[in-house]
Amino acid sequence: MLRKWCIPLAGLAVMLGWAAAGPAVAAPALHGGAVTRLTRPAARLARPAGHGTRPLVAPGGPADAAESTNWSGYAAASGTYHSVSATWTEPAGTCRGGDQYSSFWVGLDGYNSASVEQTGSEVDCVGRTAEYYSWYEMYPAYPVNFSNPVSPGDQFYGSVTFNGGSSYTLVLTDTTKGWSHTVSAALSGAADSSAEVIAEAPCCTASGGILPLAHFSPVTFSSATVDGSPIGTFSPAGIIMIDNAGRDKDSVSPLSGGTSFTATWLRSN
Repeated sequence: MLRKWCIPLAGLAVMLGWAAAGPAVAAPALHGGAVTRLTRPAARLARPAGHGTRPLVAPGGPADAAESTNWSGYAAASGTYHSVSATWTEPAGTCRGGDQYSSFWVGLDGYNSASVEQTGSEVDCVGRTAEYYSWYEMYPAYPVNFSNPVSPGDQFYGSVTFNGGSSYTLVLTDTTKGWSHTVSAALSGAADSSAEVIAEAPCCTASGGILPLAHFSPVTFSSATVDGSPIGTFSPAGIIMIDNAGRDKDSVSPLSGGTSFTATWLRSN
């Protein structure tokens, strides 16, 4: 499915103190197959209760959770990070009408900085039809979709690595179908100030809001590591996705073994 890429809400940038101009992004070098562009909206984290206010905690979720209108999961965000990786199983979408979207990814930056270097998979609802695909993004550059087929139940491995200077390597592997992409990209000025494993309601509607979250079956992220160690080693912030009324849009389980958690869909808006 082709979706229009939208500029995220200006209000979110104001809340987080982001600069108006993002980092410069060099054209990536691709290895592993054809890609298409302009098909995945940009991702941005909003933390309306994350500055000096104790955020909402979802039942059974992490005790130090932050709120977001479009992210849920875990983020190490108290230092500088060079790599993040995880595995997950592509969830099934339940589509009963209307257009809805959900994505699952690993990445560096975006929690408290202006860029996001990320790769992952997605399930979108187009009416009653579920569509599956995969992508990478070096925000603020346009997202890029991989052309390989994706099905529910596919086992994914994703990683993002900062190599020094402005160099990044992004790897996404579908171990079920046997395809893999390694993307070499350059991005100047990225902070490398967070590493995250995330389920997301992508941005943006025509008015600039967060898109409705597609009903996905519970998705478990496993083997989540940051700089080669379990993400739990870094006392990561748990992130709970909420709607405009403050209701949880999904639930996030506590980390198991410092490396695994499950996100469970609750509502679209």
